[in-house]
Amino acid sequence: MTLNQLVIIVLSNLVFCSAFAPIVQQPRISKQLFAQSFDLKYNDMSSDEEQKPQLATLRIHGPDSQGIVAAFSQLLYGHGCGIFDSEQSTDRSASLFFQRIHFDYSMMHTDRVSLEKGVTEVCDRFKMTSQLNWGDTKKKVCIMVSKYDHCLWELLLRHRAGELDCDIALVLSNHPDLKPVADAFNVPFEVFKITKDTKALQENAEIELMQTKYNIDLVILARYMQIVSDNFCNTFPHKVINIHHSFLPAFIGSKPYHRAHERGVKLIGATAHYATADLDEGPIVEQDITRISHRDEVSDLLRKGRTLEKNVLVHAVKAHLEDRIIVYNNKCVVFGD
Repeated sequence: MTLNQLVIIVLSNLVFCSAFAPIVQQPRISKQLFAQSFDLKYNDMSSDEEQKPQLATLRIHGPDSQGIVAAFSQLLYGHGCGIFDSEQSTDRSASLFFQRIHFDYSMMHTDRVSLEKGVTEVCDRFKMTSQLNWGDTKKKVCIMVSKYDHCLWELLLRHRAGELDCDIALVLSNHPDLKPVADAFNVPFEVFKITKDTKALQENAEIELMQTKYNIDLVILARYMQIVSDNFCNTFPHKVINIHHSFLPAFIGSKPYHRAHERGVKLIGATAHYATADLDEGPIVEQDITRISHRDEVSDLLRKGRTLEKNVLVHAVKAHLEDRIIVYNNKCVVFGD
């Protein structure tokens, strides 16, 4: 009798017995026991012992040449890593190559030091620059605000909803007005009042607090109505994201939407960029626009502008947290989510 015939007979008996279950109570036979009875291999796919993926992100950029993609793919494969997804781009005018590799290292048969050394060796061969994030530590974020609350609310709500993978460690302001918002989300709130005479001293205190107590990885200027210094930007290079309207340089000043309404603009927008020593000239991360008509009042422009600002800021922050940005030549390559 073959094994297949034996299995059919056993299954037929089980069906027969189940039909008379009210009369004769049959013992339960587990799938494992059934398989063991015939010396069959049983694989319980629902087991909690199934290996979960551990995802890391490798970003590389440098001179474009043949063999780069193959070299990094072979490197990861050689260490037992599997590529989860990958995206690359080329700036043909500058002859530069960019790639973001999202890979699973849960089955890696070497160690992190060995893989990092391998990445360095391949980068040296192709004259590339790399950034490797193992994905096992959440970035710590500080949100800086003044009195406008729409961006702060949006960031905190999106974070609570699980859309922003980070630790919002601190809200910092030059006014006490938005403390109740931070308190509602149990986020520490610190006030550093800024005057012309105390600006440098207070900013140094802010930097010290962020670095020594909170170990901040990303600073978000969520409508923070103070100009941060060169020293501040240099302390957090490409780690300070600012949001503002997209009228610059046309409508500078404190009331850009009012001036835009006076000129009868047909489009308004918002821009999120990395803050640099050159005011509002940093690499642009995200932008968006919306239509305006002659029917719109100043209040409509303000309302539409707030919606743009908070959504653009969230998209930029999300791209940074997910290591989807490569900065070069004062501009950004932003890979898809």
